[in-house]
This record gives sequence, C-alpha cells and structure tokens, in this order.
Amino acid sequence: MNKKLKSTTFLMLTAIIWGTAFVAQREGMSSIGPFMFSALRMYLGSLTLLPIILYYDNKNRRLLASGSLSKRESLVEQNPSDLRKGGILCGIIIFFAANFQQVGLVSVSAGKTAFITTLYILLVPVIGLFLRQKLNRNIWLGVILGTIGLYFLCITEAFTIAFGDLVVLIGALFWAFHILCVDHYAPRVMVSKLIAIQFLVAGTMSLVVALFNEEMIFSGIMEAMPTIAYTGIMSSGLAFTFQGLGQKDANPTTASIILSTEALFGAIAGYLFLQEIFTQREFIGCVLMFGAVIIAQLPVKHHLIPRRNEQ
Repeated sequence: MNKKLKSTTFLMLTAIIWGTAFVAQREGMSSIGPFMFSALRMYLGSLTLLPIILYYDNKNRRLLASGSLSKRESLVEQNPSDLRKGGILCGIIIFFAANFQQVGLVSVSAGKTAFITTLYILLVPVIGLFLRQKLNRNIWLGVILGTIGLYFLCITEAFTIAFGDLVVLIGALFWAFHILCVDHYAPRVMVSKLIAIQFLVAGTMSLVVALFNEEMIFSGIMEAMPTIAYTGIMSSGLAFTFQGLGQKDANPTTASIILSTEALFGAIAGYLFLQEIFTQREFIGCVLMFGAVIIAQLPVKHHLIPRRNEQ
C-alpha cells in the first residue's frame, strides 16, 4: 500500500469513528446522565493513550542516548510547565465543548449534532480575526454559506431555535477554542501527553458535576459501558492515533476535507442505528453547511486550516 492510499485510509477510518461516535454518545445516555458519560469516556480515553505515550517516551530516550536526537528536538522532558498549563487549559475548554455537545444530544439527533458540530471548522478562522489572522475569500464565502445552512438546519419558520440546537452550537464554539488552544501548545510538548492530561482534567470536572447533579446507578453505568468503551477507546484513543498516522503523509487541506466527512458518517449512522431522518428543511441546511466546510478548506496561502490534533 503506497503512502497516499495509506494516509487516506487512516483519515477515512478516523472520520468514520468520529461520525459513528455521535450515535454511541446518544445511546449511552439512555441509562446514565450526560456528565457521568463524559467523565467515564474521558478517563478511558486518557488511559488508552498511555501505551502511546510510553512508546514515544522510550523511543525518544533511545534516540537521545544514541545521539540521533538532540535535546532540543526531543519533547520527552521539554517544557513541563507548558505541558501542565496546556493540559489544564485545554481540559477546561474541552470540558465545556464535550458536555455542551453531550447535553445537546439528549434532545438533538446524532446526525444533526454532527453537522452543527462541524461548524468548528468555520469558527476557527473567524475567531482568528481577533488574533489578527486574515480571512481569504473562500473562508468568507464558507462562513456566509454556513450561516445560511445553519438557518435552515436549526431556525424554525417561526424564527426560533430549539434549546438543544443552541446548546450544540455553543459546544461547536468551544471546539473551535479548543483547536486554537492545542495549536498554541502542541509545538512545545508531546501532543499525546497534552491530550491525555486534558482528558483527565475534563473527566474530573465532569465527574464532580455528575456527583452533584445526576443519580448514580451502577447497573446504569454497566449498561452504558459498551458505548463508553467505544467513545473512550475508539473515538478518543484509536481515532487520534489514526489521524496522526494519516496526516503524516497527507496534504493538510486534503486531510481536513476527509476528516470533515465525520458529519456525513454521523448522519448515516443516525439513520442506520437510530432511524433518524432529516426533514426537507434540515436536509437543505446540511447540504449547505457541508458545502461551506469544503469551500472554506480549499487551498489558499496563509490561512489557518482547522483540524483536530494529531498524536
């Protein structure tokens, strides 16, 4: 298998896992609350990353010992302060991102949630305006088209928006903040360590909220365990690893477009497993939003291509 085909395969697997995870997230809440679900999946996600961290730690130390890698090139022991600060800050942000999404899934379909969440791809460059980033015409066109699509998907003919849709939309905003936060810290630390710490922080925050606001039933937790395992191991652990392997030899724009298909896989999974069907108005909104995401990622110079973060 050549490098291009291999990277495409890994990226497509990532999109499939992330898309189908919306179904698992919605199904898991049939027996436990959203914050307990988030806490358990994040703890499991952090645990899943440990073998990856140990592997790269050992590999870098061997390279350092052999002289094949300099201390400046190694991130094993470098910038511990940045690792702590970045892990905590990213953890706080992802706590809000994941839980707004999770709470929204109580009343919003998995497919619809997938498309609304994908708006983070458009929100990242918009937020970048406040960081003195320039937006090219493709991004502006994507933002306009995405706004129209969002109107058809979420705004009713009476010009109202459902509470669940609004919650998911706020979650998408926090996902955009999360990407910017990780992009800031990732060059200074080992990304797998950063992701593991953020999951630990966000999981602990979610657990505290769950203990005070949700009923704890052991049988309910056990019933939800298959979906927790899928989102924790597959979505948080394997998918991030697959993304890293895929983006290693892929063009960033191509990688972003492939990864954005998670919205389509979320809609397909929602239909197959939960019998979710879009209304005609919602379908038009989905088409417009997906078109906006693709247009915004077309190759141009000097603009931020948002993506979830590789290992």
